[in-house]
Amino acid sequence: MYHQYLATPEKFPKPWVQITADDEGVTSIYFVEQKSHPEHKNEHSQLCAKELEEYFNHKRKVFTVKLNPQGTEFQKKVWGHLCSIPFGERWSYKDLALKLGSVNYCRAVGMANSRNPISLIVPCHRVLGHDGKLVGYTGGLDIKGWLLEHEK
Repeated sequence: MYHQYLATPEKFPKPWVQITADDEGVTSIYFVEQKSHPEHKNEHSQLCAKELEEYFNHKRKVFTVKLNPQGTEFQKKVWGHLCSIPFGERWSYKDLALKLGSVNYCRAVGMANSRNPISLIVPCHRVLGHDGKLVGYTGGLDIKGWLLEHEK
């Protein structure tokens, strides 16, 4: 495994983005308080850090870095649909469930979102409650709110 850290913008709720990658692509992105692994970079972690820095500087809306998240087939399907939510848009869990074929998938979609290991690039922060309220985000609602405001 490869680990790399990127400092977040000054007013971001957490000071670091922790990027983890393997030889196939980025496996996780988490917002953290401190560095917990020695840095050992590869081409995927370096490209990811570059693209995240561009995102934070309002110079990138679409990511091209190769991803390699670990999850069930259903989770990967949900994460794939999350990647189709355009920058600056917001969907509800119901919208996402309907894209997957049934409004009955709302709860399963929420569970898949909560297990998304690649925060920000797989934009689960763009999914809101049916009433438009901020709900559920593994990184915390303060980070979700910051990201949504950043994308306005």
